[in-house]
Amino acid sequence: MKFGILGVAALALGLSGQPVWAAPTVYLEEMTWTELRDALAAGRTTAIIPIGGTEQSGPHMALGKHNARVKIIAGLIAEKLGDAIVAPVMAYVPEGAIDPPTEHMKFPGTLTVSDAAFEQVLESAAGSLRHAGFRRIVFIGDHGGYQSDLSLVADRLNAKWKGSDTRVLADRDYYRLAQEPYAAALQAKGITPEEIGTHAALADTSLLMATDPGMVRTETMKDATLMTKEQGIYGGSPARSSAALGQLGIDLIVSGTVTAIRKFEAAP
Repeated sequence: MKFGILGVAALALGLSGQPVWAAPTVYLEEMTWTELRDALAAGRTTAIIPIGGTEQSGPHMALGKHNARVKIIAGLIAEKLGDAIVAPVMAYVPEGAIDPPTEHMKFPGTLTVSDAAFEQVLESAAGSLRHAGFRRIVFIGDHGGYQSDLSLVADRLNAKWKGSDTRVLADRDYYRLAQEPYAAALQAKGITPEEIGTHAALADTSLLMATDPGMVRTETMKDATLMTKEQGIYGGSPARSSAALGQLGIDLIVSGTVTAIRKFEAAP
């Protein structure tokens, strides 16, 4: 998916009236290497690494919920920033033990890796982006289970690259904004705490409906007999979920993350 003026390859006029290069997309994987080279030369030196996860989300949401959602939201964030490129989504993340299965691994389709493997891939991805010419690297994660890993890797890389012109931010506010602030916005619209839930209920489902509605089975989400922990829904009910309610959360996440990244970019 592409957004706004960044969806068209074109030459735009800068403040001086001279043509400046405009990216054909904010997504690195959709660029050629020469397009990326030119984007970097034009000042797009912030890289966003979106982290998702492949896990069960009840009988009504596709297993790739986190991956689809974080890619789209990262694109919206990059478009607003104007100087950022979105790296490919990390879809393999810690989701619990395999044998015996824990957490979401009790459901077929959830994919897991160890914390050590996850951190190593994240560190190598950041190193690759630094090598390409990015100078600000931002981790955003759509799933709660690995948030501390993001901070650990960012701290390690900042220590390793101390004295250079490259810095890393683990923006854990991206995930935090989808929790209490989003729940408060939903309650202001008349949604009860009992509906909001913690996983695969109204808040979670509405966010996906606002980003990739084709991944939601709308008839299934209204079947009250399926809304149990055994079906993968932890508290709450998705029955009244909607894209409009999800947009409340998207707006909070995008606005808050853009503010955090701009502050990070401006810091010495």
